[in-house]
Amino acid sequence: MTRSRLPGEGFIVGFNLGDAGLVQRPRGGDSYPPYDIERLPAESGTEHLRITLAVAGFSEEELDVSVEARQLIVRGRQIDREEPSYLFRGIAARQFQRIFALDDGLEVTRASLRNGLLSIDLIRPETAQVVRKINISASL
Repeated sequence: MTRSRLPGEGFIVGFNLGDAGLVQRPRGGDSYPPYDIERLPAESGTEHLRITLAVAGFSEEELDVSVEARQLIVRGRQIDREEPSYLFRGIAARQFQRIFALDDGLEVTRASLRNGLLSIDLIRPETAQVVRKINISASL
């Protein structure tokens, strides 16, 4: 499988959904936070995808999900808190930004946070075939 990415963009979602190349990761990229992408059962011709990020320790107020120029941008920044005295710290507590490049036609429908998992639902509505009549003008 050939791996590629668009210049200046992050992970590609929605390209060649039938192939194994659903997501193409940039080389040498940061792996935090880990994520899954799943295809949900289609409903009435509409394709459904879900991106789930593991964001343990982040509250709803500390997460931001936005779509900008065909890019889904997920940011996390923890609010300053009084630090406890840790004996061991294995749960990451750092800011992050994860960018997913969206294929044409993919729309983000909702985001929800539950049990430390941020789920972002996307759909690709079935496109209607439009037939347009082109008039031919007579040359003079």
